[in-house]
Amino acid sequence: MDNIPAGDPRCSSQRQECKAMKNPTLPADLNLQVELPTIMPRSKTRPSVRHTAAQAAIEQDSEIPSLTEQELIERVNQLRKERHAVILAHNYQLPIIQDLADFVGDSLQLSQQAAQTDAPVIVFCGVHFMAETAAILCPDRTVLIPDPEAGCSLAATVTADEVRQWKANHPNGVVVAYVNTNADVKAEADYCCTSSNAVKVVQSIPEDKEILFLPDMFLGLYVQRMTGRKVHLWLGECHVHAGFRAEDIVNALQRYPDADLLLHPECGCVSQCMFALASGDLPADRTFVHSTGGMVRHVRESRTPIHLVATEVGMLHRLSKEAPQKEYIPVKADAICEYMKTITLPKLYRALRDMVYEVRVEEPIRSRARLAIDRMLEIV
Repeated sequence: MDNIPAGDPRCSSQRQECKAMKNPTLPADLNLQVELPTIMPRSKTRPSVRHTAAQAAIEQDSEIPSLTEQELIERVNQLRKERHAVILAHNYQLPIIQDLADFVGDSLQLSQQAAQTDAPVIVFCGVHFMAETAAILCPDRTVLIPDPEAGCSLAATVTADEVRQWKANHPNGVVVAYVNTNADVKAEADYCCTSSNAVKVVQSIPEDKEILFLPDMFLGLYVQRMTGRKVHLWLGECHVHAGFRAEDIVNALQRYPDADLLLHPECGCVSQCMFALASGDLPADRTFVHSTGGMVRHVRESRTPIHLVATEVGMLHRLSKEAPQKEYIPVKADAICEYMKTITLPKLYRALRDMVYEVRVEEPIRSRARLAIDRMLEIV
């Protein structure tokens, strides 16, 4: 899409035309009136990753503490060749990890890369459920994660037992599991999805079926608004994205009137923002709801010089590499996922040197989860 920046003279002289521009990330009819439910997430304890076993191993290692960053980089590059390894990294990883990776992407893109690679060793720099997904797709490969305690607060909000009970209460329901779930939860799902294809996945399901969407309630609310389908929501959330509030968005847009907004659908404010768009309180020509992969595509194609980014701050490094001539401003500078940042350069080196930590998903969970993941990969 050829966007006209908000501060462009053409937009001031042709404001009505700019407002009428179709935004592909929003419903065609912004007058959508949907009741905003008041949902309180269940309280579940997030495991701490302040000092993991992998970090302790680094500190006790006879070699690693004495190596400089450049020496670690050189050793990683040498070992990746010797092991014929591919390094995959999520968009929220530390800049040094992103720079070393063979491929950087969102959950869907990383799943696609894992499925397509012929490398015998995959080092997954992300959180544990992502490495599990790679192991499900590539059972004949060695999948390593530099720190197995790199978990996910969202994935931790639901268990396989809870999904089975939910299904029993809705025997006509189709379970759509966000990819941010553990393997045994995926095994209970009919479909997996990511934030980039969740809407399309739900649209592909027959309308006479109930939709049980888990675990992210904010993404589920967004899907409900975009599809018009009745969606039963699991009360889970990402602790980082849940911290975004509507006032953060409004304040950022007011401070930067020439910027557009890139909003992740997991954000706690996404439903309020959709309502504000419908009522005209947010500018529809400047507000875009995107997965992290969608954000990358947006900054490549848009002529807007300033982008407000409402997601985990690791995304700014990726965007800066994709379109370095632009300015990127985090809506919340403290939106940091401690789990993503658990993966460090010394741990990446140790993973390749010692071939730790291998991630495996055993049968029958692997085969059952694979069915739901394959359906996700078919809908892009």
